[in-house]
Amino acid sequence: MPTPASQSTMNDTLRQSRFLKACRLEPTDVTPVWLMRQAGRYMSEYRELRAKVSFLELCKNPELATEVTVTAAERLGVDAAILFADILLILEPMGLDLEFAKGEGPVIHNPVRTAADVDRIRWMEDPSPLDYVYRAVTSIRSALPSGMPLIGFAGAPFTLACYAIEGGGSRHYEKAKTFMYRDPGAWDALMERLVAATTLYLNAQVAAGAQVLQIFDSWVGNLGPDDYRRFVLPHMRRLFEGLDPATPVIHFGTDTGSLLELQRDAGGDVIGLDWRVDLDQSWNRLGPKVGVQGNLDPTLLFAPIPEIKRQTRRILDQAAGRPGHIFNLGHGILPTTPVDHVIALVDEVHSYQPRSAQ
Repeated sequence: MPTPASQSTMNDTLRQSRFLKACRLEPTDVTPVWLMRQAGRYMSEYRELRAKVSFLELCKNPELATEVTVTAAERLGVDAAILFADILLILEPMGLDLEFAKGEGPVIHNPVRTAADVDRIRWMEDPSPLDYVYRAVTSIRSALPSGMPLIGFAGAPFTLACYAIEGGGSRHYEKAKTFMYRDPGAWDALMERLVAATTLYLNAQVAAGAQVLQIFDSWVGNLGPDDYRRFVLPHMRRLFEGLDPATPVIHFGTDTGSLLELQRDAGGDVIGLDWRVDLDQSWNRLGPKVGVQGNLDPTLLFAPIPEIKRQTRRILDQAAGRPGHIFNLGHGILPTTPVDHVIALVDEVHSYQPRSAQ
């Protein structure tokens, strides 16, 4: 396992940042905030860059990845930056033919459909095939203000398996779930490969300079609790157990209101919530040993700024100043979101003092 160098060399300003303090469930002066997809198409700087290079070229160029990551974090005034990359990059060195087709999103040209297909998925023996990601992490860490944490990330094994089996995105993930039910042994074998690769990948990001990790289980909300227990929970536990214990981990999923306790049991210091649940009620379900992240509906950023502020205050009042709340959207910023609305949201989080719990 790579040595988690970023933890041993972390300066005190970084360690005492409000974002890392919230991850440790410590009180902060104001609620920390960062936003999923804070570097994206809604920003003119990003669109100008994407007009010159493809999405994959941008992901694989550490200099350009640094530029879009740092520009977004500094322009918005957020409390953490997140590595610019994509959750599917890890599938390429495992033998899957990945393309980001214009207008279609990710396409995998040799999807996994049988047990024999699982056998051709390569074990990742070391993290070096994704070296361009770690070089981007190191470059971003160097370019960021000394007190701003950097979040590394990866897709969760279930979500990666869904893409690998479906061959791309899906509404119902019927191919993936049918594979799971039809051949549980092949499913487990695929998940074992994905867990091993993701563990290496995330620990290498920490060694390169990330202070926090987020695991995106974007599509696990398609499962009910029984299926999560059988097909996901054991694998997620193994993943969390393999990560550097000194690095806080955010465990995020969408449409997971029926799975929150299971996600907590799987692992993570902070549980990400989407907008379909009430933050206060969900946090009470999760208990006092984890923080929560969330959970404004991304479409609210199209509302008038006074309404954005009102809805932001509503969520902050639900958190009631309890240590361990990180403000975020319930999913990523949408491509046509007005930038000034995003900045207004960040400013409101930083300026508002929530009502304390009674």
